[in-house]
Amino acid sequence: MSELSKKARNRTRVQMILTMLVIVSIIRQFFLGNYHNMFLGILTLILFMVPQFIDKKLGVTIPVGLETVILIFIFSAEILGEINAFYVKIPVWDTILHTTNGFLMAAIGFALIDLFNRSDRFSIKMSPYFVAFFAFCFSMTVGVLWEFFEFSMDWFFGMDMQKDWIVPAINSVKLNPTGANIPINVDVQSVVINGETWNLGGYLDIGIVDTMKDLMVNFVGAVVFSVIGILYLTHRGKGKLAASLIPQVRDTNSEVSEK
Repeated sequence: MSELSKKARNRTRVQMILTMLVIVSIIRQFFLGNYHNMFLGILTLILFMVPQFIDKKLGVTIPVGLETVILIFIFSAEILGEINAFYVKIPVWDTILHTTNGFLMAAIGFALIDLFNRSDRFSIKMSPYFVAFFAFCFSMTVGVLWEFFEFSMDWFFGMDMQKDWIVPAINSVKLNPTGANIPINVDVQSVVINGETWNLGGYLDIGIVDTMKDLMVNFVGAVVFSVIGILYLTHRGKGKLAASLIPQVRDTNSEVSEK
């Protein structure tokens, strides 16, 4: 059996296992009467088909390694994170997923710009550094738009997608009794909410820290992939790690000739 067929078999095996776990989760949520989580499970199954859709409709081959990361990311975000509340049970879960998201969005941005860069219809050829920079910017833009979405869902629909953080101290010029533009450091032990004192050990932040943390780790994921992209373009065809993570545009002319 060739190495390519082994990789394809492993990819199919991973997808089958994850799909079965999602189906079990959907059935479980049905018997629990949690129809919202059932919808999330069905949405997960639909998202599982996105890599194959991209492969067939856009002519972009998604390597086995990247497709596996995408499937695990979707499963981790929807089934583990949302349905099984890993976001609450494991504090670093959201950080891990946002870092991975920055990595994946950079991969998508890389594939898009590389598609144009290798097309004969465009006379301008971009350097590997510009392609990697575009991938980085694409990832950060998607990250910002997602934070806009989280804020909108919290503000208009009363959700808590921007998770609260406990901040033990604040620095504010508003609390300076002299009125000078010099911040005063205040250690916060408790807060009063609707007349009730909550000993939280700090100030209850309702989104700013979470948003900035998400964007920072998105930045890390985007930078990591951009570096891999630069190495891949400057040594195209070399390096197993890069080849397993970089989406590739299929040569339609060669496909036609093979047929």
